[in-house]
Amino acid sequence: MYWIIFGVFALLSWLVSSSLERKFKKYSQESLPLTGAQVAEKMLRENGITDVKVTCTPGHLTDHYNPATRTVNLSESVYSSANVAAAAVAAHECGHAVQHERAYAPLQLRSALVPVVNFSNRWMMWVLLAGFLFIETFPQLLWVGIGLYAMTTLFAFVTLPVEVDASRRAVDWLQEAGITDNHTTQMASEALHSAAYTYVVAALASLATLVYYILIALGGSRR
Repeated sequence: MYWIIFGVFALLSWLVSSSLERKFKKYSQESLPLTGAQVAEKMLRENGITDVKVTCTPGHLTDHYNPATRTVNLSESVYSSANVAAAAVAAHECGHAVQHERAYAPLQLRSALVPVVNFSNRWMMWVLLAGFLFIETFPQLLWVGIGLYAMTTLFAFVTLPVEVDASRRAVDWLQEAGITDNHTTQMASEALHSAAYTYVVAALASLATLVYYILIALGGSRR
């Protein structure tokens, strides 16, 4: 059963990732007047955010906003490229900075869950493994592992509205600022929607695995 769940969501993840790569490659050919770094700096400035720094980080698709260091970190291709894909990613990450500045509730909840999830990730696989091994003699241990895993599932679902809202802010601002027109705004929206699907698949995969673990625990408790 586990391998069926794993296989289905691995396939979905591959399909979504492939679609995302194709769209970003396509929209990277659509030129804009500003680089990703310039888009980020402009969006932060126009939202009255002066204490967030835009930096360049190595790697591909490594773009992220770090609320602890107050930095928008853009991958090398996004930072220096002037195209629709780069602008969409840069504006999306700045969308998180705007969320932080405006005390957006789902982002605050996700930030509060980070230490809990870090603890869960450190221990849950060991506790789950021990729970499976001792399900006959100490079934409570498996439930502890399930509880730890449930925290990561909760985190995945809390992430969804955070990412969707950041994309909405990004697309709206790009058009309002005159960086994209109706045609290129649609491209930016499509690119960010494709990126959002990766979070949806991850959340559903986590939920399916959680349900599977719960069914095992319930079956073991009836023995």
